[in-house]
Amino acid sequence: MSDNSSIFVSTIDLERIYALLENMKSLPEALIRLEDELDRANIVEPECIPDNVVTMNSTVIFKFIGNEKQIQKKLVYPHEVKTNDEISIFAPIGSALLGLSVGQQLSWPMPDGNERTIEILDVVYQPERSGEYCV
Repeated sequence: MSDNSSIFVSTIDLERIYALLENMKSLPEALIRLEDELDRANIVEPECIPDNVVTMNSTVIFKFIGNEKQIQKKLVYPHEVKTNDEISIFAPIGSALLGLSVGQQLSWPMPDGNERTIEILDVVYQPERSGEYCV
């Protein structure tokens, strides 16, 4: 499912994601995988997140390996998805994006049962980089 590369998650993002997960009666397999990723993450204060890491409310450009099409999405909480330009942290790709840095690749299971590998190309906007720690 994942590689052994380090991922970073802020304490605020971690708290908010866990609060959403705790409110669910049961977790589908995809969200159990998200929990596994959170368990392996380097947890740091928001002001210590490297500026090339995908955090919540970041706008990121990525691609699927084997397909050169670049995709730009904003990573948001499930209740904040309003347009096709946003992706929920609870969507398989959203879960895979969190904590990755520019240049990292990660293989992640898709709903159809196949694994796809994504590569982070750019973090266009990151709240922490802009000094916005409580977005």
